Amino acid sequence: MSTHAVESGERLRAVHVPAAARTQLAWLGAGLVLGFAVPFVFADMLALPRDVYYAVYVVIVVAFVIAWARATGQSLAEGLRRRPFLTVVLALAAVGVLTIVVLRSEGTARPDGIEMFATILWRGVVYGAADGLLLSVFPILAVLAAFQATRLTRRLTGRVAITLVALAASLAMTAAYHLGYSDFRSEKVRQPIAGDVVWSAPTLLTLNPVGAPVAHAGMHVAAVVHSYETDLFLPPHE
Repeated sequence: MSTHAVESGERLRAVHVPAAARTQLAWLGAGLVLGFAVPFVFADMLALPRDVYYAVYVVIVVAFVIAWARATGQSLAEGLRRRPFLTVVLALAAVGVLTIVVLRSEGTARPDGIEMFATILWRGVVYGAADGLLLSVFPILAVLAAFQATRLTRRLTGRVAITLVALAASLAMTAAYHLGYSDFRSEKVRQPIAGDVVWSAPTLLTLNPVGAPVAHAGMHVAAVVHSYETDLFLPPHE
């Protein structure tokens, strides 16, 4: 290959990488706005019933993540093949830690029978998985996509730096989302931000998109069972 061809290829990569990074940054910015706006508009301003609000939230989150993946050429299905065993182990470990956190909170009365089963599926599994998708999977994989063609990925220190940036993006998303609820616009927001480190870890360490949703759903299921009328988990709160 000629020197001219090599130089031309390097110039093309130099142009392409910043463009890809700018695209992912734009999507991350849109995600932060969306994460705040959905609870602010539909929970705080419109005061939708909790389960109706969850339906709106889940549809918006899934549509947004699909739009991002298609627009930027990301394959979530391909990511499911990344270290599946380790992802499951880390996700179950995160569920264990988060369940302990939930059990340390005050227990409340809860419904029984079919109503309880339906609530576990809806508020625990479905809403929890959607939370994990928006708060962790999207920001982490967007940061990865922004840096994947750069030299940082060739060195351990660079990969560590990318991981820290991805964690910061997930923490920012978690903060923006919870600040959309009026009762989290206080020191209370520190608690979900701290929790984000735990429920994001399975996806952050393996880049498998299933890890964080499983961990987050596990926490929500524990909250439904132990603290059905919680004032910390499962917002919006009355």
